[in-house]
Amino acid sequence: MENHEEHENKEMDHSKMDMTKEEHAKMDHSKMDMTKEDHTKMDHSKMDHSSIPMGMEGHDHHKMMIADFKKRFWLVIVLTIPILIISPMIQDLLGYHYLLPGNPYILFALSTIVYFYGGWPFLKGFVGEVKKGAPGMMTLIAMAISVAYFYSSATVFGLKGVDFFWELATLIAIMLLGHWIEMKSVLGASKALQLLVSMMPADAHRVEGDKIVDIKLENLLKGDVILIKPGEKIPADGVILEGSSYLNESMLTGESKPVKKELNDKVIGGSINGNGSLKVTVVHTGKDSYLSKVIKMVEEAQKTKSKMQNLSDRAAKWLTYIALSIGFATLAVWLILGFPFVFALERMVTVMVIACPHALGLAIPLVVAISTAVSAQNGLLIRNRTAFEESRKITLLLFDKTGTLTKGDFGVTRIESVDEKYTSDEVLRLASALEQSSEHPIAVGIIKKVKENKVTIPKPENFNAITGKGVEADVDGKRVKVVSPGYLKDEKITIPEDAYSDAAETVVFVLIDGKLAGYIALADEIRPESFEAIKTFKKNNIKVFMATGDNEITAKSVSDKLGLDGYFSEVLPHQKVEIVKDLQSKKEFVAMTGDGVNDAPALAQANVGIAVGSGTDVAAETADIILVNSNPQDIANLILFGKATYRKMIQNLLWATAYNVVTIPLAAGVLYSSGFVLGPAVGAVFMSLSTVIVAVNAQLLKKQINKK
Repeated sequence: MENHEEHENKEMDHSKMDMTKEEHAKMDHSKMDMTKEDHTKMDHSKMDHSSIPMGMEGHDHHKMMIADFKKRFWLVIVLTIPILIISPMIQDLLGYHYLLPGNPYILFALSTIVYFYGGWPFLKGFVGEVKKGAPGMMTLIAMAISVAYFYSSATVFGLKGVDFFWELATLIAIMLLGHWIEMKSVLGASKALQLLVSMMPADAHRVEGDKIVDIKLENLLKGDVILIKPGEKIPADGVILEGSSYLNESMLTGESKPVKKELNDKVIGGSINGNGSLKVTVVHTGKDSYLSKVIKMVEEAQKTKSKMQNLSDRAAKWLTYIALSIGFATLAVWLILGFPFVFALERMVTVMVIACPHALGLAIPLVVAISTAVSAQNGLLIRNRTAFEESRKITLLLFDKTGTLTKGDFGVTRIESVDEKYTSDEVLRLASALEQSSEHPIAVGIIKKVKENKVTIPKPENFNAITGKGVEADVDGKRVKVVSPGYLKDEKITIPEDAYSDAAETVVFVLIDGKLAGYIALADEIRPESFEAIKTFKKNNIKVFMATGDNEITAKSVSDKLGLDGYFSEVLPHQKVEIVKDLQSKKEFVAMTGDGVNDAPALAQANVGIAVGSGTDVAAETADIILVNSNPQDIANLILFGKATYRKMIQNLLWATAYNVVTIPLAAGVLYSSGFVLGPAVGAVFMSLSTVIVAVNAQLLKKQINKK
């Protein structure tokens, strides 16, 4: 069916996507530098989206990082075993003696490899943190291993004292393990930009006179005329020169219904053509295109979010300051008291090595690994652990409508018979005969319903289009018409009072032999789970808003049905970002939930971005958390899981730092006058005990989350 006047709701004005020259000037993709998290840095500084071959997958930096930590960890483990066996301090602790010829030099050689190869990621991370003026876990680890290595090396070559090579090796091994566990549990690397780029086809069909020439997309120029065949992606923004078709723009604009496009209408690169052929004059290419502007918005939002610092880094920062202060104070005090430099130095080194407890390296990664695994079993995939930690603070949820609160399909919601001769199934069966060859969204929705009900579609004869009103044909010896309300008005046929139960519905009427037999209503259905989810959020004092590309009537209808606190209609991607920013400026901690490319910038900008699993890869890669089952109710679980996980992290950090509170003063020598100074061997026992407590406590999180 080619025309239903009631179906033609207000289409989105894509002229809004034209930005000012000032905005274009800001969108210089040649200077990109997007960071997602410390372990997932991706250098886009040389990436220019106007020249990138579309569909380029790019380099999976995150997987390389995991592989690198894994390789370093196993080599360090292999070297740590002999270091422990031949270390004098460990031998004294365990009560055995086994010294090789040149024992100190063997320890020095093995430990040198461990320090420079195993410790390299932490030394490199330390430099990065110092440059940013934000000391964190890398600084703390680098400080501890460097003090242990250089002091121990000095004892090999003449300095009086005991070595800490075994402490150095075990510390590096455990820290590598902690980072490896964490990186494996968090999906991490953001591929959003590459996925956005890959939405564009690699080639375009350029019209050159009477010939059609296939060219690479990067060779397309403004003013070129291109041919878009049925079912193909639109390769560039442009204006229709010839032809008409229905375009699926839902993943770009959020409009749930395919949009009819005719002569002089604008089309967006990346949208999908229906069954009609189009000739389009190219208006925007490269960085001026609508999709590139979306890419820029995602990138800018991710830059802003990457400044958030996770819990373990904040703890490590303060521990670094404390360890350095106490370490140097220890050295100064013992020197002032007149003790030998070697004695004072040993006390300082012991303090600094103990100040980086092995437990702190596992306190957070173990909790993260367990919480991500258990959450995944409950339908939540965690990509950004900082945002997951912060989910407990959510005060406002902003939902995209299409595909999130609703199913995302323009489907049949009601079939009603008004003539007792025909059942509702018969009304659907006869209507489907006329709709089976049409590309119209209403026809597609009706045929989908027929397939769900396993109805056999009869063959139509004498098919005819009623211009601007609907279609008609002979089916099973009856003259059947599927028409718009306008046709009924023209023919003075009364429209049933209950035909329109919902302002968001589109209704078509079925006439058999000139008499009204029934009607079929279609809409984008609300997910049944959405109702319960909204109730749960309100019970927890979380405000719920909706932002959608759909028109005002549809948006208001969905908002009223669900009882939302408010809604925004006819919203484009850059407007969704502005909505999120505006809400954040009002001191709201915003979680954004969406499923499409149009949601990607807002997902990146929000404090917590949540993608629906049934949506696009772009939305999923931009979000912090993914709802595997596309169930809004799972967001309530997310908040509960986030609170439980944060509590467990705090408990583990308290255990890990409690070790410091006890051991650092003892290592510094506060009880020296009583004849007690904490030696490295006793410190090692405390260290092991602290690590075991942290590991056991992390395991208890499984039971706690599963009770939710």
